[in-house]
Amino acid sequence: MKPMCVRFLALILCLSAVLPSTQAAAEEVLNFALLDQRGRMHELRRSQGDAVVLFFTANGCPVARQSAPKLRALQDRFGHRGVQLLLVNTSPADDAKSMARESRELGLGHLPVLKDDAQGVVRHLGVKRTAEVVAISTKDWSVFYRGAIDDQLVEGSQKPEPTERYLETALDQFLDGKPVTQARTATRGCVIHLDGGDGPDAAPVSYVKDVVPILVDKCVSCHSPGNIGPWSMTSHKKVKGMASMIEEVLLTRRMPPWDADPHFGKFTNDASLSVAQTRTLLRWVAQGAPRGEADGEDPLGSLKVPPAGEWPLGKPDIVLRLSQPEQIPATGTLEYRHIEVRAGNTNEGWVGAIYVRPGNKKVLHHAIARLKEGGEKDNLGQSEMYVGWAPGATQDWFPQGGGKFLPKDAKFDLELHYTTSGVAQTDATEIGLYLLKEKPAARFESVPVVNHGFEIKPGDPDSQAQGLYCFPRDATLHSVTPHMHVRGRWMKFELLLPDGRRETVASVPRYDFNWQLTYALEKPRRIPAGTWVMLTGGFDNSPRNPANPDPKKTVHWGEQSWEEMFLGWYNVTWDPPKVAKQPAASTAGGAP
Repeated sequence: MKPMCVRFLALILCLSAVLPSTQAAAEEVLNFALLDQRGRMHELRRSQGDAVVLFFTANGCPVARQSAPKLRALQDRFGHRGVQLLLVNTSPADDAKSMARESRELGLGHLPVLKDDAQGVVRHLGVKRTAEVVAISTKDWSVFYRGAIDDQLVEGSQKPEPTERYLETALDQFLDGKPVTQARTATRGCVIHLDGGDGPDAAPVSYVKDVVPILVDKCVSCHSPGNIGPWSMTSHKKVKGMASMIEEVLLTRRMPPWDADPHFGKFTNDASLSVAQTRTLLRWVAQGAPRGEADGEDPLGSLKVPPAGEWPLGKPDIVLRLSQPEQIPATGTLEYRHIEVRAGNTNEGWVGAIYVRPGNKKVLHHAIARLKEGGEKDNLGQSEMYVGWAPGATQDWFPQGGGKFLPKDAKFDLELHYTTSGVAQTDATEIGLYLLKEKPAARFESVPVVNHGFEIKPGDPDSQAQGLYCFPRDATLHSVTPHMHVRGRWMKFELLLPDGRRETVASVPRYDFNWQLTYALEKPRRIPAGTWVMLTGGFDNSPRNPANPDPKKTVHWGEQSWEEMFLGWYNVTWDPPKVAKQPAASTAGGAP
């Protein structure tokens, strides 16, 4: 080979090493969870198939609307090949009803439209315009194509037909196991307005004025020394070091722990962030979680948060104690433990509040005390569940005028469920009972609605179940409590009223076994006699469920967490039974 040819070949090889390739570098997408227009939760990393395609949209955007026939065609062609198509609405002005209406109008009613209300997903992915598509591999959650569907549509103009079908080509190549030759194209669509702007200098977020008040209000009570949070928000330095993790738990809605759909009901113990608060935190993280030179003293550094008190409701009248501390090994799967404890009360009485004081939150998953003798039987004929505790449980006085009967020398079955932590532990959980001075006007009870007969098929991502119960007399509903195990995905509480109306009391589109929450109604709801209450929900037995112990197994009812339960409580105060009026004495024959 001639020297000139050798030098030319060397130049070509050098340029090929430094010039950008048409194949974009892998870009991992953080997990996220968003509600769709029907109130169903969609979590990216539980998506089925080989690829997820996100199409960003907003009601009324011309390019997005004109893309509707293309989206239908893409779904028809690639849906059966393992591609899941999800629309993502980015506009703060659009709500679930208007999204559903526009979707039906465009013939897209069968496709989920996810609401990115906090604009966290669009900010995370750096999407600037509607009609952009982001194609994600479910193998490693990397982006293999992003840009336009094709080259037909332009803002204010369009070709008669596309000459380049970018997304179709990328999907064909990806599904065939070939390199995607054009992994990035320019997007044509409406500019997305981001709240506060999208640059690091646009509407800077103040750590002291904006961020710290949110953390103190919603986070620090758990994320402080001696409390349940795995790390403590004791300084800006510590919070900044966890800023990327904060972004992830906000995008997935894992924190703060609160799973009720905000479109159904209002709750006194709502622990969720508002949309505005979430946006503020995400903007702060996107700006690099700055401290701010002029912000003065770090408020978190001087904040004193006491550990959880001994008895926040005051000293109990009676304390249920274990005869000796429970021993929890370092590793292994543990059976539920059932221990009899006695109240030691010499007289019967009524209880107005119960407080469970966990002895060791590192290992105690839940505690349930059932009254063994002298209590009510629930609608399943089981002993009365007196109290239940799990992380996230709300503990306070019973509704005014309500109480639980305590028989003389009361005996309880204390069910304790422990999880191992890698180090041997002990636990001495206690339960405090607070007595009322007199008999209350109404009995407070947790009414279970149960389905024992469900069957969850192997691999099923949404195996549904239902439970029903009819209220025999008038009652007042104060709160609801869902309960499933690690395959539990969603649950809904409804009333089927005697007048034919159907009412959703609470919807939990993302059930989390780690947080056994009760949802306390802001306004108690009267339930007339003859009302049927209906519980519906679904289990995720697919491999995409990260907590699933065995997706190949058929699952039925069982106590252990690798088995399942379908159970929800309607927590009510009962009206006194109505006494039939006695007929008036007859005066036939005349009075004397």
